[in-house]
Order: sequence, then structure tokens, then C-alpha cells
Amino acid sequence: MTDQPTNSAAPAAASTAGSTAATGAAADGNGGIAESVRAELVSLRESIDNIDAAVVHMLAERFKATQRVGRLKAEHKLPAADPARERAQIARLRELAAGAHLDPVFAEKFLNFIIAEVIRHHEAIAQS
Repeated sequence: MTDQPTNSAAPAAASTAGSTAATGAAADGNGGIAESVRAELVSLRESIDNIDAAVVHMLAERFKATQRVGRLKAEHKLPAADPARERAQIARLRELAAGAHLDPVFAEKFLNFIIAEVIRHHEAIAQS
């Protein structure tokens, strides 16, 4: 998720060629990226693209579940937000992030973004 997905290896490699050539690192005799570096970049970016796809599918599944929660809350006139649950989720995710060697602050920001979107969905469900 730190690199933008590309549709083909050539544009991605070309976009990095200028910065690599400028530093002289891993450049071939023609001023471009060495083939071994280009191949590694392509491989790493393919992995990133696959991970991004998995993240999107997991988020879609998560939002399907939260939509069901939103409908249940609306049926029973429960508030869209649940601050105690949100705090517990944030603490849990921070712990998971630390265990996975991911910055807990980043993980919290990411979850807060998701929570805000879920609350927005729950409010929309309640109003419909």
C-alpha cells in the first residue's frame, strides 16, 4: 500500500528510472534501471497489487457485516455510534498492529477512518 499499483511494469519502471539514474544507483550503462532491479520492482509491485486487492475484498466483507449491524441498530432504535465498542476496537487494533510490526498510530488512524464511514452508513440506514 506504499506504492501505487500499476497496470504494467513498463510505466512503473519508467517512472522510477529518472530518480534512480540521477543518483547513479543500480543504473545500467544506458542510464536506465538495471534489469535485475526492474525485475525486482515488478515482482514487489505485483505483490503489493495482490495485497491491495485482498485489502479491498476484506474491507468489502467488513462493510457488509457493518451494514447488517446498522440495520439491526436502526430496527431497535439504537444509536449509530458506540463509543465503548470503538475504544475497544481501537485498543485491540493497536495491539494487533504492534504485534505485526505496524505503526499503532497508523493503525488507529486507519480504523478511525473506517469507523467514521461505518457511522455515516449507520446514520443513513436509520434515516431511510
